[in-house]
Amino acid sequence: MTGKSNAPLDSDPSKSTILVVDDNAQNLELLQAYLEDLGSKVISAVDGVEAMQAVARHNPDLILLDIMMPKMSGFEVCRRLKEDQATADIPVVMVTALNELGDIERAVAAGTDDFLSKPINKLELLTRVKSLLRVRHLKSELERTLAYLQEVDSPKKKA
Repeated sequence: MTGKSNAPLDSDPSKSTILVVDDNAQNLELLQAYLEDLGSKVISAVDGVEAMQAVARHNPDLILLDIMMPKMSGFEVCRRLKEDQATADIPVVMVTALNELGDIERAVAAGTDDFLSKPINKLELLTRVKSLLRVRHLKSELERTLAYLQEVDSPKKKA
């Protein structure tokens, strides 16, 4: 099984952990305020290095990731997360003021799951977050079910 989820079998966002990464304190506060409506546990980081540490510590269910940050860009954070089997399944939403095609291509190459452009629209943010959390939790449930079925089927093969 790749990655683990902190959430139970349902896709209730209030049972989820979301990591918000942005070096701008106002952006961080705004995103956290918008996410309050979901009731999710929201943790934050102010740069790419801190984001990697937060992922290791909290294993979030979703990451909202700014691109332009000190120490390590969002592109690099996303690339590293997607290359690591333990974190590859965590949905990453790039949050950016960048709208150049080259930046979008770099984000896709890094493995991002979705984009949000600044200034952030609250309805768009909440809709995408809920959708990605639902997919994450359904995938986790599927993996658990497949592991269970494999376990149940194993004794039959030995007999």
